[in-house]
Amino acid sequence: MAFSVALTGGIASGKTTVANLLARHGALLIDSDQLAREVVEPGTPGLAQVVARFGEQVLTPAGGLDRQRLGELVFADPAARADLNAIIHPLVRRRRAEMIAAAAADQIVVSVIPLLVETGLVGQFDAVAVVDVPVQTQVERLVRRNDLSHEQAQARLDAQASRAERLAAADWVVTNSGSRAELEAQVARLWLEIRSRAQGGRG
Repeated sequence: MAFSVALTGGIASGKTTVANLLARHGALLIDSDQLAREVVEPGTPGLAQVVARFGEQVLTPAGGLDRQRLGELVFADPAARADLNAIIHPLVRRRRAEMIAAAAADQIVVSVIPLLVETGLVGQFDAVAVVDVPVQTQVERLVRRNDLSHEQAQARLDAQASRAERLAAADWVVTNSGSRAELEAQVARLWLEIRSRAQGGRG
């Protein structure tokens, strides 16, 4: 069985950058956001379930999912968001499990899961790596990247698990508040540690 690592971190922490660096070292990446798109493509049972719950108003004229329209519906309604998550999350988990099971036994699989702690999935992986930055850095990056106010950015952070909750789940922490060179050096060390843990687990 492949060695399975969950990679998580708060919004605007740099998860994608770290994931891509790990892929360069040889990890097989599974991106939860990508899977969430795949399970509601036209013709899938997932899309049928979404339409059954939210109506055909969430479809584009071509029959695909209108993400902007759906986002407007669920962002303002916690109950609707919970219903959507109840459809999407099990489908994503099933697809991820299939991909991990299909990986070669000597493969290291890194699953990028932004809401790992929030969805209670920590125990389903051999190890957890957390990309960590100070909260103020997250706010500043979000303001720049997403053109949000400080209040809007803080609200998005408040909707996620706290920094302390994520760090409590971590086997490894990558601190992404320095230079790109410092980050690359950290990820290189992390990769060696993951490989060592994987080989020990198989030993």
